[in-house]
Amino acid sequence: MNAAAGAKRMRADAERSTVRILEAAEEVLAVDANATLERIADAAGLARATVHRRFASRQALLTALTDRLNERYLQAIEQARVATAPPVVALHRLTELLFELKIGNRAMMEFTADPKTGITPLSEPVLAGLGLLFTRLHEAGEITATDPEWCRQVYVAIVCVADLLPSESPALAAGEPGARADLTFRTVLAALGSNRPQ
Repeated sequence: MNAAAGAKRMRADAERSTVRILEAAEEVLAVDANATLERIADAAGLARATVHRRFASRQALLTALTDRLNERYLQAIEQARVATAPPVVALHRLTELLFELKIGNRAMMEFTADPKTGITPLSEPVLAGLGLLFTRLHEAGEITATDPEWCRQVYVAIVCVADLLPSESPALAAGEPGARADLTFRTVLAALGSNRPQ
């Protein structure tokens, strides 16, 4: 095996190890937020030295988990077609996808959340995707608010508040599937100056 092929194989092995570590971290930290890197290594079936080589500290692991969540947010933005779908359709679809993400990744979202805001820090590509969506909503006359950053902050805050509503809340229309997304969608449009009937 030549040196280039050996290096490529080592990179592929390292990537597989990193994925195993992150998957194990998601499972272990969902049960015990104070779990050590050693416990995560055991759950991943890897040597502790391997985990420490990939993640020098607990903070480095948290940063990687936050990046992983942001990749999922970015996939939701792409799946909602915020750049090409009618913007109001993209907003509704994105909101549905975000609540699906929250259900499937609740522990990681809580674990990686900023202690001051309770929100997982969003990457620049995610912020740009949301900004594009709200710019398009304004250009289409769906909202009167003009500042995409403000719109983004309102949207994220309303998603978080809707997520915290108890399932028996009258605002959730008897807990119908998609009720949180529908409530968020209507509230965000109203808050940002929509003329649509509520």
